[in-house]
Amino acid sequence: MERDPELARAIEAIPAWAGLEVTTTAVEAGRTNRNFRVQAGGEAYFLRLSGKDTHLLGIDRTAEHQAALAAAGAGVAPQVVTYVPELGCLVTRWVPGLPLSDGDMEAEAVLADVVPVVRAIHAGPELPWSFDSFRIVEDYRRVCTERGVAVPPDFDDAHEHAARIEEALNRTSRAIRPCHNDLLSDNFLRGEGHLWLVDYEYAGMGDPFFDLGNLSINNGLSEGAQETLLRLYFGEVHDGHRARLRLMRIMSDFREAMWGVVQQGLSTLDIDFVAYAQTHFDRLAGTMADERFERWLADAAVGL
Repeated sequence: MERDPELARAIEAIPAWAGLEVTTTAVEAGRTNRNFRVQAGGEAYFLRLSGKDTHLLGIDRTAEHQAALAAAGAGVAPQVVTYVPELGCLVTRWVPGLPLSDGDMEAEAVLADVVPVVRAIHAGPELPWSFDSFRIVEDYRRVCTERGVAVPPDFDDAHEHAARIEEALNRTSRAIRPCHNDLLSDNFLRGEGHLWLVDYEYAGMGDPFFDLGNLSINNGLSEGAQETLLRLYFGEVHDGHRARLRLMRIMSDFREAMWGVVQQGLSTLDIDFVAYAQTHFDRLAGTMADERFERWLADAAVGL
């Protein structure tokens, strides 16, 4: 069978594979890129070909590459083998393992393995890109307008809440650190006594509380598990920690909802992004309506 032209060009661009028998298998995972398992010279690799116009999703491929290198150096991500920017190609070692499943992180033993990985990312070197959840939802709205995609009316209420959240958080200093920004259970691979974190395409300098909120909401953590997450990350937990986590859960869903909207004008994948976006808008509405929202704003404004 003739090999996909883009994949063939990427393979030919990797000198270490020259003259080797190379076999490829598509990896049916991901919602933005095309992924492959590559066998070459008796070794297994993961090859990612980035999708078209992914910069409109707030992705910077240089930052992704640097974040992946830093995470590999910290021992929490697979080794980066090569990066071919002109082809949108990133190659890492294939690590054997299975992704965490929905509900796994409700267990403290699992969170106890996850938190050091996240902390290692936050302790990494500065990245040449910023990820600001308050700006990215506005960027997505702009792209939707440019691409003729209707922005749901849910946006306005969420944007008003986001402005209040940002104002409260900015009353005190906020740490800005390297963040992953896409902490889905699928991006944590457990195997051979090790937990790996993969997929750094949304990496950038940002608020670590967004990562914690993103991890928390994406993995359906109960309030008890949220408390465990904060304790494992910070040690002593205060109301300011709790408030910032809850508020960033809101921003994570807002970002995810608008990501689903903007993908309606970008993606060619067979995914119902309309339903995806509405699911997140619906959950977001429920969280924003929590009677404790005003208290969270007040506690967040006090600081840590």
